[in-house]
Amino acid sequence: MRQRIAVLGGGPMGLAVARQLCKDGFQPVLFEASDRLGGMAATFDFNGLEIERYYHFHCLSDQALLDILDELEMPRQIRWTKAEMGFWFQGRLQRLESPIDLLAFKGLGPLAKIRYGLHAFLAVRRKNWRPLDGLDAISWIRRWVGSEAYEVLWSKLFDYKFYEYGGAVSAAWIWSRINRLGRSRYSLFHAKLGYLEGGSGAFLQAMKTAIEGGGGEIRLQSPVAKVVIRDGQVRGLETKGRFEPFHKVVSTVPLPYLPKLMPDLPAEVLGKFRSIDNIAVVCVIVMLRKAVSPYFWVNVNDPNMDIPGLVEYTNLRPLRRHIVYVPFYMPGSHPKYGDADEVFVRKVKLYLRTINPSIAQGDFLAVNVHRYRYAQPIGERRFLDKLPPAALPVQGLWAADTSYYYPADRGISESVEFGRRLAKEVAAKDG
Repeated sequence: MRQRIAVLGGGPMGLAVARQLCKDGFQPVLFEASDRLGGMAATFDFNGLEIERYYHFHCLSDQALLDILDELEMPRQIRWTKAEMGFWFQGRLQRLESPIDLLAFKGLGPLAKIRYGLHAFLAVRRKNWRPLDGLDAISWIRRWVGSEAYEVLWSKLFDYKFYEYGGAVSAAWIWSRINRLGRSRYSLFHAKLGYLEGGSGAFLQAMKTAIEGGGGEIRLQSPVAKVVIRDGQVRGLETKGRFEPFHKVVSTVPLPYLPKLMPDLPAEVLGKFRSIDNIAVVCVIVMLRKAVSPYFWVNVNDPNMDIPGLVEYTNLRPLRRHIVYVPFYMPGSHPKYGDADEVFVRKVKLYLRTINPSIAQGDFLAVNVHRYRYAQPIGERRFLDKLPPAALPVQGLWAADTSYYYPADRGISESVEFGRRLAKEVAAKDG
């Protein structure tokens, strides 16, 4: 009889853990509190269109995703396309995709342009992130690009994504973002990004089918109340008012939930989990009759807009209507996070019509708002030193989330790669 192992969380990492455990001869039982799989990659019905609640894209360097698509017999479902970036600054939308665009950019002096371009070039060439781990990102960027380029091209990312935590973000975390996108460039002038036919929903369904076909079990709408620990060992789970025995449990839910979920962990470990700060997001998704811009990604620097940018998803993945994601990032404790959905919707309509005045009120076909309290771990300096090992000091218990693949930013490929490694560690452990 195959050993049953509980997996908590049905996002890409939890699914990757469960899939790998099936391959290694175990029977995973995956518990997901929501009514659907995917976490931040989950999809919903948006006015008749099945689409992600939060935008996703894939880079040429996302090898773990490419590998598992091959395994799932889905490799032909990924589509690569030229994706361009724009920049909204001083009431003007400009293309900012190539060195020529940078040289032509209005609102930045020649020296600032050269320093900005050199920094991006060297960041992509860099292989070792360790020397950047102890540096704060703002100081590192300012030192390379100067105050002018920082204020114009970088400052709003820190102001409107991290707020008071901006100064704590590590240079290694920012470098990983520059490096990942840079490695998706197929020439000096163009980047190539990917999307899945059918969106993330196709991948999630394929993973579900593979897990269940491999003998695993998936339970939706099954929140776990507590991981039961006695005498330094996992005994099982309390869920839906009853106890279910397990000798091994792997948690992939966001770390801030763990003190409530695992209250019997040593105080030192619980303290480390409580010390991890996260950014929340309120993501407004708009369906339009017409495009806002020709760009997939538009960074924003405007004193009248409290966003660092927006994503025009249909300039990457063609759909029957134009889809724009406008994320408002902020600490979950920020008063703005408590604003009603309509407050964010009004802002988005104003911002989009400011960027493209030809958009009329009647061009807005549908709007949806999603919130995620723990959307982005704040990758502080020496961040990995703050985390306890994924193998917790309790026999049969592991816990990790997207924090554990720092300095990489959260992403499906990164979650799949880490989840599979974690599953192999679990499988190798006796007991």
